[in-house]
Amino acid sequence: MVTFFVTLFVLVMQFLWKYIDDLVGKGLDTFTICKLLFYMSATTVPLALPLAILLSSIMTFGNLGESFELVALKSSGISLLRFMRPLIWLCALICAGAFLFSNYVIPIANLQAKSLLYDIVNLKHGFNIRPGVFFEEMDNLAIKVSRKDPDGKTIHDVIIYDRRTPGSEKVILAKQGRIEESANKKFVYITLQDGWQYEERGNRASADNEFIRTGFGEFREVLDLSSFMLSRTPINLFSTATQMLNIKQLDKAEDSIRRQMQYNVRNVERDITFRYAFGRWRDTGWLNTAVPPLKVPVFDSLIPSGQRRYVYDRVQTNIREGLNSLNMTAADYRDKVDTVLRNRVEWHRKFTLSFACMVLFLIGAPLGSIIRKGGLGTPLVFAVAFFVIFHVVSTIGERLARNDVMQPWSGMWLSAAVLIPIAGFLIYKALNDSQLFNREFYFRTFKQLRQFFRRNNGDGGEAAAVPE
Repeated sequence: MVTFFVTLFVLVMQFLWKYIDDLVGKGLDTFTICKLLFYMSATTVPLALPLAILLSSIMTFGNLGESFELVALKSSGISLLRFMRPLIWLCALICAGAFLFSNYVIPIANLQAKSLLYDIVNLKHGFNIRPGVFFEEMDNLAIKVSRKDPDGKTIHDVIIYDRRTPGSEKVILAKQGRIEESANKKFVYITLQDGWQYEERGNRASADNEFIRTGFGEFREVLDLSSFMLSRTPINLFSTATQMLNIKQLDKAEDSIRRQMQYNVRNVERDITFRYAFGRWRDTGWLNTAVPPLKVPVFDSLIPSGQRRYVYDRVQTNIREGLNSLNMTAADYRDKVDTVLRNRVEWHRKFTLSFACMVLFLIGAPLGSIIRKGGLGTPLVFAVAFFVIFHVVSTIGERLARNDVMQPWSGMWLSAAVLIPIAGFLIYKALNDSQLFNREFYFRTFKQLRQFFRRNNGDGGEAAAVPE
């Protein structure tokens, strides 16, 4: 549990640093940020759980090996596999729970997280006027001040460009003013003092425009901040994405898309048959019949000279229309194929991430018994190394499956196919008390090899010194 929450915290912090620019400076309340982090933490559970199982299994068996408890178990006639059997059953239950979580909870969490993140990313930054920089977050309005007092409300040398009224452009200049927000933070009151307002009315392309100049001692403007408030997009707009569907919904969506693909195929057949009528009159033996030789040397001679231009124009128009129709249908067909591939990738993901818990446990348990080190030092290094291998291979397989280079099932199960032989090798080494990661073993081996080569070199030298 501890390793799980540690890895979950690391993954959530990775998301937070990725979108930190979209979250800061938009006036989000604490409840909205906590809700976003809660949903994102739920979406990272399938990735955090395998890493937690890998790290905890290495630490557990490393502690047992370091304290010689595994040696005592083996001397009592209990093999490593028998000792691992209860944990294998426990890991199987975790895999089942991870699958149910991925199938029923993750789609809802993805839907809530993606929709909320979309609204936050598209939310404008808060009303914050900085000295010397035009504030252009509001539509058709730009504000610039040269200096702000320490109280954050008093401003000096104010310039306002206002194009909110159609057919009118205003420029407001003031020596100083004051900015205040309403109690509910829905409005901003700008009070300007000692300034001028210049307004031009009419069409800019016309020379008969009306120009008005107005001086004021005090000018008050009310700005609506409703565009800076977080407004939620209807959540149904995101509900059809592949990441928001469970297995049953993915199967249903794929069946609907395949029916549409069949409709595209029939549409192409109808279009070709309609445009090129000779396809309707072919019989079953037309390929076996020899094509009679063309008795006319040139095809143009079959067309009357007065009708050739008309025939050529009709042919070009027919071919152009048919090609455009086929290109549109082909593009739509490719989009549907990409959607089917994404559905199949997401379908297999719900199984592969769950099965990864078992695979990484079968790697971590024998690895911990081999390295015989507990704590967070050496186990963390090996856990990160194997998890990076798992994540990189999974990403490569998913990319290949999405690009239709590999079948979706083979691309998504590529990481399991790579790690299962490694797990078998580590289990074999652990059953035979291998010293695979023992530094003293490699030191002794190197020392023996050096003595062997010295002995051979010495024997060779003495043999060369003996006369024939």
